[in-house]
Amino acid sequence: MEFGLFLPVSGRSATRATLQEYARFAVRLGFHQLWAAERLVIPWTIETAYPYAEGVTFIVPPDRPFLESLTVLAFLAGCTQRIKLGVSVLVLPYRHPLHWAKAVASIDVLSEGRFTLGVGVGWMREEFDALNASFTSRGRITDEQLQMLRTVLTEDHCSFEGQHYRFRDISFLPKGYERNRVPIWVGGEGPAAQKRAAMYGDAWFPYFVRITPDEVAARWRTVQRQAEAAGRDPSEIALNLNLPIWVTQERAAQEEGVLRGTPAQLADALAAFREIGVQHLALQFMVPRYPERVAQIEAFAKEVLA
Repeated sequence: MEFGLFLPVSGRSATRATLQEYARFAVRLGFHQLWAAERLVIPWTIETAYPYAEGVTFIVPPDRPFLESLTVLAFLAGCTQRIKLGVSVLVLPYRHPLHWAKAVASIDVLSEGRFTLGVGVGWMREEFDALNASFTSRGRITDEQLQMLRTVLTEDHCSFEGQHYRFRDISFLPKGYERNRVPIWVGGEGPAAQKRAAMYGDAWFPYFVRITPDEVAARWRTVQRQAEAAGRDPSEIALNLNLPIWVTQERAAQEEGVLRGTPAQLADALAAFREIGVQHLALQFMVPRYPERVAQIEAFAKEVLA
């Protein structure tokens, strides 16, 4: 099982120097991939409940910087040599698909094939409103964009006719470092996301705040059944996860489905995810201050990864 690490793309530590330092740090500690989170705007008032934390409030205040994910990854493509790079996850309905597809293919070329495209439909209605994007149609728009991506990465004379997007006989180059080889990891946790992963994904890549390996395994079997029904080989789709994590010095009380505890506790918990077939874990260390977060990551690498 490989491990990825979320980049410090938000807050006052989100600087050129910190990103370079963080990349070197991740390579030195043995992580396999760096992940950039996605956010274009943060409204001052958010009524939509945040689904990816133990509370319901979005964890980044609106008065903090939040770097654009694809820009960060393009920057790191030139600062790194071996470590993989990915976005977790690009909210597809926020951008025109030809725009983000061009950026994705360019990053993949500049990184020489080290890029992973995590995709999702988004959750914050207020951000959709600010971008003049449809919140209610975001699932259908995402599916159409993924269909369009298949067209532009495989065909020389590209034409597409959909409900939301259409173009005729265009050239789209580059098509990534290797033609049609940009990995697509589909985020989202519910039935629609599972079906989307089965239809379009190289991996299912949900973000769970509280989940047991048995619960993941049950949902994963649904993805596999849907892939088979769609005429795909289920073995060609990987199971990968985003998970928040807390490293403690003292043994933590057992909370089902929560990655919180000493290195020994975490090693046991992560081994259970490996046993159900998880191939990659993207870890978000939930310490708000950058120096303390770095200390937790170092403790995890030395005492758990080892």
